[in-house]
Amino acid sequence: MTQNPNLAALSAAGVSVWLDDLSRERLQSGNLANLINTKSVVGVTTNPSIFQAALSKGNAYDDQVKELAERGADVDATIRTVTTDDVRNACDVLAKAYEASGGVDGRVSIEVDPRLAHDTDKTILQAIELWKIVDRPNVLIKIPATEAGLPAITAVIAEGISVNVTLIFSVERHRLVMDAYLAGLEKAKEAGHDLAKIHSVASFFVSRVDSEIDKRLEDIGTEEALGLRGQAGVANARLAYAAYQQVFVGGERFETLSADGARVQRPLWASTGVKNPDYSDTLYVTELVAKNTVNTMPEKTMDAVADHGEVKGDTISGTAGAAQMVFDRLSSIGIDLTDVFLVLENEGVDKFEKSWEELIEATQGQLDAASR
Repeated sequence: MTQNPNLAALSAAGVSVWLDDLSRERLQSGNLANLINTKSVVGVTTNPSIFQAALSKGNAYDDQVKELAERGADVDATIRTVTTDDVRNACDVLAKAYEASGGVDGRVSIEVDPRLAHDTDKTILQAIELWKIVDRPNVLIKIPATEAGLPAITAVIAEGISVNVTLIFSVERHRLVMDAYLAGLEKAKEAGHDLAKIHSVASFFVSRVDSEIDKRLEDIGTEEALGLRGQAGVANARLAYAAYQQVFVGGERFETLSADGARVQRPLWASTGVKNPDYSDTLYVTELVAKNTVNTMPEKTMDAVADHGEVKGDTISGTAGAAQMVFDRLSSIGIDLTDVFLVLENEGVDKFEKSWEELIEATQGQLDAASR
């Protein structure tokens, strides 16, 4: 099959194309395999909202839920079995991409229970449990970049487990995430793990930054404020890439680990679906092109890029100065950036918790129906 030229160009520019969605229907219908063959897809990310949507639609899970009900499985065990089965199967579909990339791509992410976002010890235990249950070398365990998540990232990496750090909104938090990753690698080295087999991405959320800051700019309402709308998300991600370069391109701490086979922790652009119809629907893809990055897209965004996305090579390198000017201007007109990022992190955790609760409720309903 022929790859879409726009997405192939994105891939050639050093951006790994990952799909931000997974369902059993995608797996059983061959849709995921088709996206690999035609849309340059080399990875998949999931989150509680994605699983909630997948399990609430159609009947792809009915037989398995009925079987689990007959065995007496409770709702938590049912969700764990169903979701890890999907992730394991997706890992198998992406096994060739994993092998062809030397383990860099072909990755499938699964998130720890979002209700554990503020509990370090339980996050560590569940991350290890999910790693063992999925039992595939190309799985990534998603851990949120909350204050409690940071030491969990270090501990899980130290166990030789690959991690997708999620819900990163600020460059300051991104720096702490990179530090947690390096600390984990140092401990993994001490424990005798093969550093070359440990991979990580830092999922930096983009569109939600614009949504929150645009709202505040509109409340200010001045011409200068309104003129800054739609700039913060891309600028923030570009500053994150500059921070990544400082740590992983010539950074002394990483250089030492690199000599033992350590891999960089790639920036991953998440939340790349454009929420404001006034903006280009490919904004958070075409303006965030640089080598050693990942862009995880909902299928709607992927289709937009395939149809009319203009990939013109690297659009990040050398932009840090201009990106910082955007943030300086935002601060000067009264945008409290510290508060923005705190609100976004809390909302992100709350959103995933709500989706998880809805998933529990829907699955319990299916279990009850199957038991009648």
